Amino acid sequence: MTSETTHKTVGRLKNRPQFLAVRAGEKRKGKYFLLEVLKRDEPEGEARVGFTVTKKHGNAVERNRMRRRLKEAVRTDVCFAMQPGHDYVIVARRDVLAAPFNELKAALRQRIQEKFNVRRPDTSRARKV
Repeated sequence: MTSETTHKTVGRLKNRPQFLAVRAGEKRKGKYFLLEVLKRDEPEGEARVGFTVTKKHGNAVERNRMRRRLKEAVRTDVCFAMQPGHDYVIVARRDVLAAPFNELKAALRQRIQEKFNVRRPDTSRARKV
């Protein structure tokens, strides 16, 4: 194998309009984060990822640690599961700090690989009127 096949990089979402556009896509909830995914109209474009950690999750030191853990998980393991032409925003939850790193990577990989399930209303159940 060459170094090109063993090392895959993903692009970055860098400005607010890009992050807001991804909010219109599908949402996949997890224990440690919320993953927002948007399929762009560029099937050959690289996958792009952005990270969000809100102020309610701690001070700057804790937020930066959460962001660094998520970035490292994407860099080392999860970028291989990201599909070209998709944008991903990872919104951290406080549990990211205490999570074992291998468990965090596995949860992130699972959320990225799962297919979006459309929930249909169950019409067979009786409704309360």
